[in-house]
Amino acid sequence: MSAIKEVTSANFDAEVVQSPVPVLVDFYGDWCRPCRAMSRVLEQMLPQLEGKAKVVKVNTDAEGELAAAFRVEALPTVVVMQGGRMVDGFVGLAPGKAVLGMIERAGAGAGVK
Repeated sequence: MSAIKEVTSANFDAEVVQSPVPVLVDFYGDWCRPCRAMSRVLEQMLPQLEGKAKVVKVNTDAEGELAAAFRVEALPTVVVMQGGRMVDGFVGLAPGKAVLGMIERAGAGAGVK
């Protein structure tokens, strides 16, 4: 799996909603220190998520409407999308183990292992 891909409202549907695997969406701001820490956690997890999920990020400063659609009120906000709907998520920092658990629960619900 390569680096985390940035998505915008222009490609959100194709990259997230229509994805056949669960998608972890990291809503972040460039100015947000906890966001940078969460990004490092997600980057480190990419090898573990290979074939299980896709990880993307959304810059809330550039994509305010997209952030509003997900009712993002604090950063970082991380959501898991499966089949075009939000199935899990959290606000703030979380360890990789917690993130992996969310992905596994989402994948198990979709028959992905």
